Amino acid sequence: MNFLIPGGAGYIGIHIAFLLLDSGHDVVIIDNFSNSSSESIDDLENLMGRKITFYQSNISDETELNRIFTKHSFDAVIHLAALKSVSESILKPNEYFKNNCNGTSCLLSVMRSFGVKNLIYSSSATVYGIPRYLPIDEKHPLSSNNPYAETKLKIEEELRSISEAEDGWKIVCLRYFNPVGAHESGLIGENPRGIPNNLMPHIVNVANGELPHINIYGNDYDTIDGTGVRDYVHIMDLSESHLLALNYIGLKVINHEDIELSSIAKAGFHIFNIGTGKGCSVLELIRTFEEVNNVKIPYKFASRRPGDVASCYADVHRSAQAFKWIATKGVEEMCSSAWNFKIRS
Repeated sequence: MNFLIPGGAGYIGIHIAFLLLDSGHDVVIIDNFSNSSSESIDDLENLMGRKITFYQSNISDETELNRIFTKHSFDAVIHLAALKSVSESILKPNEYFKNNCNGTSCLLSVMRSFGVKNLIYSSSATVYGIPRYLPIDEKHPLSSNNPYAETKLKIEEELRSISEAEDGWKIVCLRYFNPVGAHESGLIGENPRGIPNNLMPHIVNVANGELPHINIYGNDYDTIDGTGVRDYVHIMDLSESHLLALNYIGLKVINHEDIELSSIAKAGFHIFNIGTGKGCSVLELIRTFEEVNNVKIPYKFASRRPGDVASCYADVHRSAQAFKWIATKGVEEMCSSAWNFKIRS
């Protein structure tokens, strides 16, 4: 089978592309390198030992999308293309709505015209806002506390509407919690452009001597050690969830026990959390990184950031029940693989 991956040169996309290629399928990647680079494509090609079909473009470019869809036949689209910094979205809300929302509408329009109605969509746990209860299940109230989260909610609403209004759409929306780590080879991993938005790239940059210390924002939360607790999920576990989501909508991309495709290949719009169901504090993550990699991570406490919450972790029973996905890798593997990628890159 052949899959289109908009945003496929980014951290998550490159690992999903690897798993699909490794399972014997073909991928076509579209990316404008807003938060990635051509090095990711090169790294994937080195890992796979083959060329990857790639287009440097934006999903808002309808002419280019039509050209790509004319040239290739796709079984499904795995849509990861989005601007994704919460802090940046506050400074540039119009840019986020234009890129994320308008771009998705353009992509859906082209998909419709070519009869491609299988879609896996990359959403985010930010749509839950401040947790009202823990763990967070898919029925938790939704809230847009920042423009980035609002774009995700608007896109989810559009996907739900299109699936209800038009026959044939099979859409799975995956709400990620906090992906970390890298492929075991150390050849592909998280390599953001500019100043990282996530914790793990800061940790590895401190470990590598590129930064003097980690700033921990808040040490007086009602948590095990006063620092914020999050649900960190290994990138390879998270990537596998996309393949199982494809199975769920009737495209058998990998073998998995106890799944009968004929009984679950239902049209419509389906939402699943993607996390481990367990919380890990900032200090726990840092100390685990130090222990498994035998390095020291200096840190300093700073004031809480507006909008940060004490704890946020997922209820993942729905995905486990629906398509037998469950995270298998622990925090130790997340930390060791992230460092392995850093020292090899």
